Amino acid sequence: MNENHLRVAVIVGSTRNGRFAPTVADWFVEQAAQHDGVRPDVIDLVAFDVPSSLGADADLAAATETLDRADAFVVITPEYNHSFPGTLKNFIDCHFTQWQAKPVAFVSYGGMAGGQRAVEHLRPVFAELHAVTVRDTVSFHNPWGQFGEDGRHLDPAAANSAAKTMLDQLSWWGQALRAARTVRPYGI
Repeated sequence: MNENHLRVAVIVGSTRNGRFAPTVADWFVEQAAQHDGVRPDVIDLVAFDVPSSLGADADLAAATETLDRADAFVVITPEYNHSFPGTLKNFIDCHFTQWQAKPVAFVSYGGMAGGQRAVEHLRPVFAELHAVTVRDTVSFHNPWGQFGEDGRHLDPAAANSAAKTMLDQLSWWGQALRAARTVRPYGI
């Protein structure tokens, strides 16, 4: 890996049975891997026993190490009942310094709103954790018919363009904040 590449932790936030998240995540990781200067590392929450409360024991060491190394984050979230999954919130809350002074971008999916209400609920959560959220997102409105059985997007032009725009913003913020943390470590 080139030392200038950004390490981007891609967090797959749905753990429900029958979830659509792997389809969206596979598409996005392919987009990120093709983006100049980005190296994605996937954290799929289904692989972890995320605690239901902060005091509970959890084996999140591998995920925590990935978050520590990351220069930036992309959260892939569905919209459940006008918000994001509780497991995702618990995972976020199990970490603090890992998010600080790093950018966060969002890929969402859901019904008519395409997961945007979940994203709007996540923005103040990350602000409280001293992270910077990028403006542009990628959202899939009623995505279930947009991908083939092989997981490939059936009409990818608009989605690929949105991913590039978002990744360009994430890269700018990631490079800028990484440089700033090197010169002056972030502390509150």
